[in-house]
Amino acid sequence: MQLYVVRHGETEANAKGRYQGSLDAQLNENGVVQAMVLRTKLPAHIDSVVASPLRRAQQTARIIFVDGLLTVRTLDAFRERSVGVFEGLTQHEARERYPELWVQNITRRWALAPTDGESIEQVFERIRAGLNELLAANAHQVVVLVAHGFVAKVIRALVRRDLSDFFDWQLRNGEVLSLQIDAKVVALCGVDMR
Repeated sequence: MQLYVVRHGETEANAKGRYQGSLDAQLNENGVVQAMVLRTKLPAHIDSVVASPLRRAQQTARIIFVDGLLTVRTLDAFRERSVGVFEGLTQHEARERYPELWVQNITRRWALAPTDGESIEQVFERIRAGLNELLAANAHQVVVLVAHGFVAKVIRALVRRDLSDFFDWQLRNGEVLSLQIDAKVVALCGVDMR
């Protein structure tokens, strides 16, 4: 399967450096423009389109595929990571309000998460299952997935089986990651992200 992972266009939370996570924000004006430009960054032939259920991904998909020739399928497996009590806050605000979590570097811990949020481990498992579902249904096809920044990080790490630059690598709003997936995606074994 040839997979094109698209990160949704910009939102106000992105522009202001706020943790967005599972908040259901819409695109800002710049995000709408980014979504329109994405039409030119994708291949002419696409077999299937999948999107996260969150509004910013759904809006981006509708703008890209405005002609209606392809149906956008929604898969919950590709929603953004919830960072719980940090959502809607800047890093400075999170550090001030939740110093006991902040000092643990909680958003970068494998098996721990901010209060009411998801751990990296939970997100990896959810996305791994979603990728395998996509692969089973679209083995020899070209698939576009409209999702989120953390989702793109996880997909890239799983497909490459490499976490060496996990926290450094970033897919910017309105950009595309291209990956070839030829076999069932397995979990990263023996992961230590402390």
